[in-house]
Amino acid sequence: MDFDSGLYLLSPKFMEDYPASTYPELMHKQGRPYTCLLIETHEDYFICVPFRSDIRHKNSFLFTGTKRSKRTSSGLDYSKIVIIEDPDYIDSTASVVIDQDEYNEMIKNLPTIVQEANDYVDTYIDHVTGKTRIHPREFSRKYQFSTLPYFHEILKI
Repeated sequence: MDFDSGLYLLSPKFMEDYPASTYPELMHKQGRPYTCLLIETHEDYFICVPFRSDIRHKNSFLFTGTKRSKRTSSGLDYSKIVIIEDPDYIDSTASVVIDQDEYNEMIKNLPTIVQEANDYVDTYIDHVTGKTRIHPREFSRKYQFSTLPYFHEILKI
């Protein structure tokens, strides 16, 4: 699978256009930027997978060999993926700061992370469009708190 990726912050414009009152499943923390791995595998949009310091579900890539992972379940959270087509939603001027050991583990596992993120999005699309339905309990476990319903227009569903 061909892909481009990078680490970015979501811009203040994104936060303005997607307020917590309307989009409660998005990660909104005052004064804390939405740091994410931005993946481009489709021509139509970017997949933005956020870093989180404490993930308590399986819809994620969990770090295993980092300092923080010994205390909490840190990693990249697929359930909080943001789908972006507007480049103004990416803050390309801000510096992204993540722990060096988490960065190293992410780079080492980048092909796996990209495949899992794409699979998470594609399984959602296939289920919602009726192409390939999954069991309702499995769908609920994977997508009950997902942000993907906010991006149907971009995903063309």
